[in-house]
Amino acid sequence: MPTGQKDPARVIPSTTHMNDKGGLSLDDPLQYLKGVGPQAATVLGKIGLRTVADLLRHIPRRWEDRTNFRRVADVRGGEMVTVRGVVIAASTKYPRPRLQITEALLDDGGCALKLVWFNQPYMERTFKGLAATRRPVVVYGLARRAGWGVEIQNPEWEELGEDGDTLSSNRIVPVYPATEGVRQGRLRRMVDAVLRAYLPLIEETLPPDVIRQHRLVGAREAVRNIHFPDSLEALEAARRRLVFEEFFVLQTLLAMRRKAHSREAQGIRFQVSLERLQEDLQQIVPFTLTNAQQRAIAEIAADLSSGHAMNRLLQGDVGSGKTMVALAAMLMAVENGYQAAMMAPTEILAQQHAIVLRRLLEPLGLAVELSLGSQTVKEKAGVRERLLGGQSRLVVGTHALIQEGVEFARLGLIIIDEQHRFGVLQRQALRKKGERPHVLVMTATPIPRTLTLTLYGDLDVSLLDELPPGRKPITTHWKPQDKHAQVYAGAQRLLEEGRQLYIVCPLVEESEKLQAKSATQLCEHIANEVFPQYRVGLLHGQMRSDEKEAAMARFKAGDLHVLVATTVIEVGIDVPNACVIVIEDADRFGLAQLHQLRGRVGRGEYASYCILVADPKTEDGRARLEVMTATQDGFKIAEEDLRLRGPGEFYGTRQSGMPELIVADIVRDMDILTETRETAFRLVESDPTLSRSEHQPLRRALQRTEMGVELISVS
Repeated sequence: MPTGQKDPARVIPSTTHMNDKGGLSLDDPLQYLKGVGPQAATVLGKIGLRTVADLLRHIPRRWEDRTNFRRVADVRGGEMVTVRGVVIAASTKYPRPRLQITEALLDDGGCALKLVWFNQPYMERTFKGLAATRRPVVVYGLARRAGWGVEIQNPEWEELGEDGDTLSSNRIVPVYPATEGVRQGRLRRMVDAVLRAYLPLIEETLPPDVIRQHRLVGAREAVRNIHFPDSLEALEAARRRLVFEEFFVLQTLLAMRRKAHSREAQGIRFQVSLERLQEDLQQIVPFTLTNAQQRAIAEIAADLSSGHAMNRLLQGDVGSGKTMVALAAMLMAVENGYQAAMMAPTEILAQQHAIVLRRLLEPLGLAVELSLGSQTVKEKAGVRERLLGGQSRLVVGTHALIQEGVEFARLGLIIIDEQHRFGVLQRQALRKKGERPHVLVMTATPIPRTLTLTLYGDLDVSLLDELPPGRKPITTHWKPQDKHAQVYAGAQRLLEEGRQLYIVCPLVEESEKLQAKSATQLCEHIANEVFPQYRVGLLHGQMRSDEKEAAMARFKAGDLHVLVATTVIEVGIDVPNACVIVIEDADRFGLAQLHQLRGRVGRGEYASYCILVADPKTEDGRARLEVMTATQDGFKIAEEDLRLRGPGEFYGTRQSGMPELIVADIVRDMDILTETRETAFRLVESDPTLSRSEHQPLRRALQRTEMGVELISVS
């Protein structure tokens, strides 16, 4: 689940409705609740728990069925078990330097279970204290056979009160995310007290007919059973209800955004002739477009000639030919007397787009302007003058395009590349440069269907799901660090055949300067010790713009045989003669990044190779490398990346302005996501501004989200 500040609309609406009897509010600070006080409130505040509503939204990370504790005699190795007993002994052994093993024995009245901790000698004092008091203890963990008995290493544990603690035993017990300084038992007592006093204040957000239609339990019942379920069935029903509500609020926001866009989108109607466009493209493009490209161009043409402003996502895997589709869209704008602007996230990518577009369009007499932050004051002034005067009809740039002072004579089309790297405000800033211009957002990062529904549900989607003919499959190998000599020997054989080679330096997290230093050192090593007979170049983010452009141009022209680079080559560099990419310490990179880097090769007629050099230290690191060697399908890789990383920061979700998901999981709960989408879009179709009385609680919930404030204030 994502961490950080929790959105008030999720799960428990943070409402100011007052209870007539006690004057209570879900916004009441936790500090003033009985049994909390300033000290505990400070600790809770560090993890974002400040009000009653925050605590009710603090969902358990798991639940233990303590209605049926396991007897030690019945425990088998390999099982996750919960055992209750009394501590009878604790001691620490020191088998070798820097290794301390603390052991405790837990007696359940019939057999003893060994508990083991490594290098935590303070546990001996804690468990000797428990042995002295003889109070019951509950432990949870993975049992394993050890000699004649069973043991649990590094168990989770808690001490039960003298009365057995009715909230922590003989029931299905919530286990909350670890909160240092507040024990589980105390946290349960706080939640229980809050539920008793504040449950009646929880507002029912979902419309009654939605609850009936989808057979959902009520909001109050769901909140009570997510914390202290009456049964496992009640827990599942509570979770389904809360997941449904999270997704429903999100999908309602998306439906309203799409509806609002269509209302205000009466705009530029382009006159488009697909036959003429195809004739133009045949003159420009030296190959036949794929069926997927032709389909996407037809969908864009239909949008542009509809009289409504286009709001479309063009999604395609590495090398699927998005640039040619964007080129077609730009031609449609220019032929209708409008300007087209393409915004890219990095200067290298913007320069690469400009090079490709100039090569294709200049023979038609169409100049392509370039707008970069690194340009001189004089260059920037010239760009602004030509855009405002209308002499420049096509421009490619970075965020420099949205800076104050950049104005367009007649902006009709905006294309945003690698769109997940831009925040909502940046996209809106460019849109405001024209009168309701058409918008096409593109990404070469395949997005799982789950995220497309979640993040881009307000956009129409065109999918490039086939590669241009002639693209060679890329053979991917994973090699350990001690096989460097073998890797470079294989690369040398291809260099001798006239091919070229990328070497990507290890990822350095701390700063771009350290990354640049790392790349420089690797380049010196490659040039002096590995390939002294070849010309080796360097490319990293700290180089000046003209230096980067020169390095790329030399590599593309074949003047450099080897290019040592950081991840600045991740997107946008197209060198058909480069057929090998070696990625050092590949386990440090994310799956999406590895897939993008691999896409730098396989662009010409030659068999191509991606070599991942790594000795991964984690299971996730190994899993990423195994996925890379198993498939080249970007969408499969994206699904696996989402599964491994979780949805939290996947593709910049925090930039979307959307509510955060606390209970729902877009991988696990895909069925509910689809179900809520259909229902929410139907509801907004029938009541676009949620003005009906039965929709007022839902409207209030939406207003408490960042995106909802913007939408509902407009409507």
